[in-house]
Amino acid sequence: MHTEPLAPTAAAQFPSSPHGARLARRFAVRCLEGWGHPPASDVSCTIALVVGELASNAVRHGRVPGRDFGVRLMLDRTAGLVRAEVADAAADKRPPLATPVTPPEGESGRGLLLVDVLAERWGWEPREPVGKTVWAECALEGTPCP
Repeated sequence: MHTEPLAPTAAAQFPSSPHGARLARRFAVRCLEGWGHPPASDVSCTIALVVGELASNAVRHGRVPGRDFGVRLMLDRTAGLVRAEVADAAADKRPPLATPVTPPEGESGRGLLLVDVLAERWGWEPREPVGKTVWAECALEGTPCP
């Protein structure tokens, strides 16, 4: 009987601060490098941007004093995807159901628009016992580094 090896997965907790969001992005780049995708590769750049945006949103909109946010990455070579999940403790602050439309001259609000462009799909789900997880699935190939 043949069984597939477990897909590589990595997870870490970060302080709910701008510094924590930067650390989360670096964590993503290190994970992808460990999985054979160098920092300058398209997939590493894409995941770094997506994790950076989701982590920034977790800090800005999902921060609960005294609570960290979590990042989990999963590599699925069979499906040709990397799934990035960012979990925070703020269950009442949910992402919009549709990608927000933000005027280009706005100072903020482009994060989920960027995630929508870079990811094959994205969404969110409630997290037990509290909070939510926002996730994005990005292709291993085909998304150019900005």
